[in-house]
Amino acid sequence: MTAPTRGERLVVLAVTATFGVILVLWAALVPTFEAPDERAHFDAAVHVAIGDGWPDPGDLHLLQAVDGAGAGTTASMGALLDASSAAEGDTVDQMTQHPATYYVLAAGVLHLIDFEAHRPAIDVLALRLFSALFVLPLPALAWATVRRVTRSPRAAVVGAFAVLAVPELASIGASVSNDPPVMLFGATTVWLAVRVLTGDARTRTAVTLALSLGVAILWKGTALPLIPFVAVAAALSVGASGRRVVLRRLLRALWVLAVAAAVGAWWWFRNLLVFHTLQPDGFASLRPPQPFPAGTGPDPVTFVSISWSTIARTFWGSFGGGAQWVVSPVVYETATVLGLGAVLVWGFRRGPGLGLAVTLAVLPLTVFVFQTVTNWNSYLATTFVGGTQGRYSFPAITAFVALSAIAWRRALGPPAGRRRFATVVSCIAAALALYGPAVAYTSFAEVARARVTSAGLATLAASTPVPVAAVVAAWVLALLLGVGAVLLSRRVPSSSATLPSVTDLGARP
Repeated sequence: MTAPTRGERLVVLAVTATFGVILVLWAALVPTFEAPDERAHFDAAVHVAIGDGWPDPGDLHLLQAVDGAGAGTTASMGALLDASSAAEGDTVDQMTQHPATYYVLAAGVLHLIDFEAHRPAIDVLALRLFSALFVLPLPALAWATVRRVTRSPRAAVVGAFAVLAVPELASIGASVSNDPPVMLFGATTVWLAVRVLTGDARTRTAVTLALSLGVAILWKGTALPLIPFVAVAAALSVGASGRRVVLRRLLRALWVLAVAAAVGAWWWFRNLLVFHTLQPDGFASLRPPQPFPAGTGPDPVTFVSISWSTIARTFWGSFGGGAQWVVSPVVYETATVLGLGAVLVWGFRRGPGLGLAVTLAVLPLTVFVFQTVTNWNSYLATTFVGGTQGRYSFPAITAFVALSAIAWRRALGPPAGRRRFATVVSCIAAALALYGPAVAYTSFAEVARARVTSAGLATLAASTPVPVAAVVAAWVLALLLGVGAVLLSRRVPSSSATLPSVTDLGARP
């Protein structure tokens, strides 16, 4: 496999820069506390910052200072805390159902900026930018993963662009949330697993894979599906000698999982010991168990319909605290059909790359099964279909991208068709990256009309601590960088190499 050229690296840098500006745009554009669960995430960080600790799930409540704050609040966070004596209100903050890792780091950021001296909107913006740092490497990780999977520089840069094609990912990545670090370490885990699968037999790579998995599960339960994926990847790997001994494979998988468990499984073991469940429900007091009305029962058709439509919508673009600002159904339905359809039709055909595709599919399939089983059990207990969110699939985003690369590479045939397809996909991805913030702006500032008015700009000015001129400048800069990245990508060569089989690349780094 040839080393990346300077031109290829320049494209990845340009795509990453575009993504970075898009993240800043999202952080500045979305009104304070209008990202999903953002008030609760911020409140949990403030609780840690003022020394309140990490109580059991359901026992933490929103601070009155946070519960009553909004985008227009002019008092400092310190003044709000003093006025309320840092007392809690009645609203449950469910975030202590998660490990405290993100919130401890976020509390450190709050102290670093002297959060009590600023109004809440400034503090929220700082934590949004902190979160954005976690997801900034995703285009580069997608590029590296696809390059390893396809051995094609052009396919690899399209993989970097593919991250931009999911506006919801950037929106969540630039919010106060514990999702961004899971996205990062999920992506690094997939990349390292792919290296192991395609012949990187070095012990240090396996150790790094174990550490990446261990760190990933320290943030949130949505990282747990990475465990069976890594187990399969490590079990299929072989040493530099190439001996395919079942015991050798199993031992390799076991020690990789053992190292990961030593790093990050302690929280989940503690849950099993204390609460007798892997993931306690922080919302239990808000949605207590209740029976279905007399003469009725669970409806699988209703469950599947609500779950599927919600996952598709909230994967591609359903913004706002209530997921109320939605991209056009034409966009997310077409993207879902093309993306999923291509993988199902072409991704698992016999031939080179089948083993890689099947192994990669373990991760998104496990995510889907975990989420479905959890939501079905919750539905049976509460009669409410909830917890279905497309963003819970984002830890597997690089696996999705790599699977799509395998599928479309098979579907397109000759290199000429692949070159045209690469340019089209790169353009669409850059356009979608800019389309998402436009949908958010028109939804909350322009009464859902595709226009820019003085009244809408005034609404934007009142909802963000960032000057409107800076928001506009970020959108224009992202446009210019995106166009530049697409033009540069046209110079990246394709490759006629066949897709690699599992471990057929030898022990090359």
